[in-house]
Amino acid sequence: MGAFKSATSYLTFHTRKRREYVRITDQVADFVTGSGIEEGMVLVSAMHITAGVWVNDDEPGMIADADALLERLAPLGADYQHHRTGEDNGDAHLKSVLVHHQVVVPISGGRLDLGPWQQIFYCEFDGTRDKRLVLKAIGG
Repeated sequence: MGAFKSATSYLTFHTRKRREYVRITDQVADFVTGSGIEEGMVLVSAMHITAGVWVNDDEPGMIADADALLERLAPLGADYQHHRTGEDNGDAHLKSVLVHHQVVVPISGGRLDLGPWQQIFYCEFDGTRDKRLVLKAIGG
């Protein structure tokens, strides 16, 4: 078996809207290719508590449906206890919990090993400022 390797990179996002879903599959695939890792996994992790990462279909209706579901479960402007700290983004924190902040994707043959419709998205719930995401590939 080959030697264990790891590689790390960061992506920065500055979204134009409070909530956006940014397809990042190509950036993650480029990172994996550059890592030289043939077999392993890549962690894709939002570095903010009001953002998330998911793997899903890149279809506008599905994204709109998921966004509507998240808004029903954690509506913008609701009276969250978190707002008593002076913040106004309680909904964004809860949406992040529902989506989760990271995913792990397999690497096979030096490439992302996604299903035929799977794409990786950065999910922003409190945007219009810079946010970061870490990519960490491990394997051999």
